[in-house]
Amino acid sequence: MKIDTEQEIRKYFSNMNLDLRKSKFSRFTDQKVTPDVLSFIAECILNLPEDKEDFVVKNIWDLDYFIKNAMAVFNKPSPTNETAKHEYDKFIQQPLRMLYYAGIIDSKKDGLSNRYKVINKDLLEYISIKERNAYLFLYYYLTKVLTNSGMIKYFEEFKDKNDKDHYNLLKDKFIKFIKGNTEINTNVEIRRIFPKILNIYAVYYGIKGTEKGRISRSPYTFSDLMYNNVNFRDITKDKNLTRQESTKLEMPSKDYSRYLIERAKNIIKRKYRDSEVKDSFAKGEAIHVHHIFPEAEFPQIAYFLENLIKITADQHLYHAHIKGKTQVINRDYQLTCLLAKSESIESSINKGEALYTIPNFIFVINTGLSAELSQSLDLKQIRIKINKIYNSY
Repeated sequence: MKIDTEQEIRKYFSNMNLDLRKSKFSRFTDQKVTPDVLSFIAECILNLPEDKEDFVVKNIWDLDYFIKNAMAVFNKPSPTNETAKHEYDKFIQQPLRMLYYAGIIDSKKDGLSNRYKVINKDLLEYISIKERNAYLFLYYYLTKVLTNSGMIKYFEEFKDKNDKDHYNLLKDKFIKFIKGNTEINTNVEIRRIFPKILNIYAVYYGIKGTEKGRISRSPYTFSDLMYNNVNFRDITKDKNLTRQESTKLEMPSKDYSRYLIERAKNIIKRKYRDSEVKDSFAKGEAIHVHHIFPEAEFPQIAYFLENLIKITADQHLYHAHIKGKTQVINRDYQLTCLLAKSESIESSINKGEALYTIPNFIFVINTGLSAELSQSLDLKQIRIKINKIYNSY
């Protein structure tokens, strides 16, 4: 995962031409292309069998991971229900068509179906990590499409004069542009796509967007972009969040929490082949993903990558826990895991990867240890601090 900063995403798009006037590609985005759906579909692609070089929509549809989480997270009927076929076609197909136009996956016709193949795994993994990554990707992608297509000036005018008149002007310009340059010829369909573009743009600049066919009454927010509309805090953006404030965070539902934890564990499993803890017990295959601070005791950090570490079965069952009792934590080995995780985080950040953030790691430590480490600390300083905390017990 070598896509990290916004600058890197801009660099990715810099040599691409996404002018709709030339491509005539009408499915560059669509109604189901929201940050949470896009991130979920990206993750489903990564969960396909490793020996599968290409795939079709049905491969995702039949994936156990998709079936379980589409129902739990997005409140949809079972994908195994034939009456849901049309809905799931769109739910999967629309993000895939968008990813194709963005150059993340390739697409070839196979009879009446499209057959896809991943061609930029780094960016796909970046999108899959969390909804905010998918949102940032969408912002730069859509901005690139609008810029190449000669439409960005109208969005900029609306940004500068964020009122009803300029909203109506922008919407009229957009409808005329899409009808004149793509195969879409009905206003109704274009009006369904328009919010998915404008509201991404509005959130980035903190301005009013669109809701129910009108300009929104207040600036559009990140949580409003979601298909699932789940609203809980992204700690990366809350660098001043205190331990006391963290206890008041809105927690995701039980089903959504389970999905977030499973997603986080899958990311760690894909990232590391060997144990992250390089001690004398690191023998054998690393197949366990361990919560440094227990899931049951600290649900608010259970899905944080910074709280998960890949270790061997021996390390997990006989060292991280006491005498194989998974409900009992060995505090000495907890420190070992925290220090090892700090090394993994440092290595990942130095490689320019998008996996971890230091603010998230500090939040995990502050929550798990009832500490108040400053957000200004670097990883070397964090290691010194946590050593002192454990030595004081």
